[in-house]
Amino acid sequence: MSLVSILEAGRRDFLEATRGISPERASRKPTPTSWSVLECVEHVVVVEDRFLSWISNGRPVTPRRNDENEIRLFTMIRNRLSKVESPEVVRPQGRFETLAAALAEFQAVRDRSVQWVQERGDSLYSIGAAHPRFGKVNGAEVIHLIDGHARRHADQIRENCEILANSLGTN
Repeated sequence: MSLVSILEAGRRDFLEATRGISPERASRKPTPTSWSVLECVEHVVVVEDRFLSWISNGRPVTPRRNDENEIRLFTMIRNRLSKVESPEVVRPQGRFETLAAALAEFQAVRDRSVQWVQERGDSLYSIGAAHPRFGKVNGAEVIHLIDGHARRHADQIRENCEILANSLGTN
C-alpha cells in the first residue's frame, strides 16, 4: 500500500470516529483525567503538524527502507494498551472552540501530509529525524507514525464515546 493510500485510509478512519458527535459530547470528558473528543482532535492536529516539521527540517540520511520497522512503529504508536504521557508542547490547549473547526484543521494538516508524500515520494527515505520515544527515523517512517498516531486517537475517541453513551444515554 502506498504512503498516500495509508494516509487517506487513516483520514477516513479518524473522520469516521468523529462522525455524528454532538457539540456537547465533543467537549465532555469521560473521566476527569481523560481528554474530550475535541481535545483528542486538537492533539492529533498539533502532533501531525509537528511531525511534518520534522520532515521539512530533517537531515539527509542514507536511504533505507525497512518494512518491518515501519510496521513496528505503526503498531507501537497505535497500541492503546501502553499509555504514554504527552509532552507539554503537544497537549491540548483549547485551540479550537468547536469540533467542526478542529476537524477542518485536521483535514488541512492531513492534506499537507498527503502533499508532502506526493511531492517527495521515495526521497522521504533520505530524510532523517529523531523521535523522542522511537529514536532515529526516516521521513517514510514518520508518515507511518503520523497515521498510527491519528488512528490511536480515533480508537480513543471511540472509547470515549462508548463511555459517555453508557453514562449519559445515547448521543
